[in-house]
Amino acid sequence: MPTGATLPQPTSTLLSKWSKAMPNLLVIDDDRTILALAEKALSPIADITTAASAGDGLAELRRGAYDAVLLDIQLPDQNGLAVYCEIREHDRRIPVIFMTVEAASNTAIEAMQLGAFDYIAKPLHIEPLRDLVEKAIEQRQISSVPVAISADDEGGDQSAELFIGRSPAMLDVFKAIGKVAKQDVPILIRGESGTGKELVARALFQYSHRSDETFLAVNCAALPDNLLESELFGHEKGAFTGAESRRIGKFEQCNGGTLFLDEIGDMAPSVQAKVLRVLQEQRFERVGGNKELTTDVRIIAATNRPLEQMVQDGDYREDLLYRLNGVTIELPPLRDRLSDVPSLIRFFLAQAKKEFNKPDLEGLSPEAVDLLTAYVWPGNVRQLRAVIRRCVLDTVMPVITPDTLPDEITGSVSVAEKTPRDDAAPKPESVAGSQLPQLVQRLLNERSTNIYAEAMEYMERYVILKVLQATDGNQSQAAEMLGITRGKLRDRINSYNIVLKSDVLVEE
Repeated sequence: MPTGATLPQPTSTLLSKWSKAMPNLLVIDDDRTILALAEKALSPIADITTAASAGDGLAELRRGAYDAVLLDIQLPDQNGLAVYCEIREHDRRIPVIFMTVEAASNTAIEAMQLGAFDYIAKPLHIEPLRDLVEKAIEQRQISSVPVAISADDEGGDQSAELFIGRSPAMLDVFKAIGKVAKQDVPILIRGESGTGKELVARALFQYSHRSDETFLAVNCAALPDNLLESELFGHEKGAFTGAESRRIGKFEQCNGGTLFLDEIGDMAPSVQAKVLRVLQEQRFERVGGNKELTTDVRIIAATNRPLEQMVQDGDYREDLLYRLNGVTIELPPLRDRLSDVPSLIRFFLAQAKKEFNKPDLEGLSPEAVDLLTAYVWPGNVRQLRAVIRRCVLDTVMPVITPDTLPDEITGSVSVAEKTPRDDAAPKPESVAGSQLPQLVQRLLNERSTNIYAEAMEYMERYVILKVLQATDGNQSQAAEMLGITRGKLRDRINSYNIVLKSDVLVEE
């Protein structure tokens, strides 16, 4: 696909390449056997141009437009790594696959560090070689279209990620922060793990009257009971084995400021009683001491546990829950604000691009964005951030494509698949695609926010199944008719659980 071409939509991609010219592959190697093998093995999927030296190869590269390059590391007139650098200067979008006698050699590793697409060991085997070249060509084509989300936006302050998004659920959180930040009352933040509860606590602190004082955070689940008590209240010398000197606890250190108690549901009953007293009287004693100390601390607590049920089970003090729960802020899971995902991706992408020094990274392809915005994100914002960082680390192309995404995301085409329903869309092989209007109408009636992804999934599954039936399960022929690579077709067959049994195609 030429640079700057208009991007087809995810499913229409299957039907938009009927008249596309064959991709162009340049093979640079001084071994005539390798050149002959490449021409024979790869001619069904690409137009092959060969060169027996670095000079000839670079000259061919400048004369034509190539979708991928197979490059030998050891060339007679120039080192393959130097040739690679010249290829990058000419066009950094061209994926380069190195060929090497020893795949674990230092040279091959260095090539990958420089940003090569991949490397393959000699002697070459036809199927792995063809699959790798198909993948490289596909990446070249995807990288040649405009990105859906750019990596060039400024990442800004780390704490800003909380305030990215305009979903109604997050607007409610912002309003709640604004209402209670300056009120000197205990606040309980509730939400699933990874939703950003500490960020809310820091925002409450920053907008409070105590913003010039100390802010300290303690994870109650990360410390054993005796150490947590010492961490919060301090201890006297000799209070227990190993207490060789007096320790000042967080309540003392944070006098006048704000103390954030994360995972408050994991606090032992003995510690619960002492925290309750601080909330009631602002008084406490160090562990092993009998001197009463006073403090002026605002407590912000957070939990992902059902405290009311824990009270009923006798695992949590009811009076402490009432004291902590002066004001409650409910933080929504990411699956309830999927409209915010593109903005969060943009923020994390810019951060990771800068952190990992990837100046050539342009952004995410539309197909990758579609998958990321349809996923249910059980790990919430924390998981999204980790996925984006890993993608930036792993990609060697300017554009992050679905191939770079984790399996759990590429295997989840839509939110609906995560929550099966009795009225789920009928299988396309039984209705011959006729149920699309009914599917769209049902989603409209449900006020779904994922209509596009579900409809595209339905259509794509139907098209692939019909073409496979027409070709009697011949994947190479089906991929050619669909205008996609065999590797991509195999991915779709696995995603949609299409089983090839002789001439019969079924969905499990």
